[in-house]
Amino acid sequence: MSTAAAAQAIFQFMGLKASLFPPNSRYAGIDTSSLVRTAGQTIVFLRRRFVPPSNLFVTIQQHRVLQGERLDNIASQFLGDPELFWRLCDANGAMRPEELEALGRILNITLPQGIPGPANG
Repeated sequence: MSTAAAAQAIFQFMGLKASLFPPNSRYAGIDTSSLVRTAGQTIVFLRRRFVPPSNLFVTIQQHRVLQGERLDNIASQFLGDPELFWRLCDANGAMRPEELEALGRILNITLPQGIPGPANG
């Protein structure tokens, strides 16, 4: 049994869902599905990820975008990980990261989705 198969078996035994993506990925926890073509070929694909409504996030502070700032650097500064830029996109209702890099734009820095805070807890 391969290491990956063994890990999958352990996750299933413990009732946990294994993820193909690291925990800081926007795709962590998204299920896969498969399609069997008429020729018998199976195609596995990632199910669609829906962007959550921005009102589901608790804002803990705001940040005004300065000249030349990039979203990954802002994520690193406020969230501790540049790869969490997508959390800023979700919290601010942006489909494209570059939408949030406009000079003077006010960004909501939020708790992760589902984490209650003073505003909704």
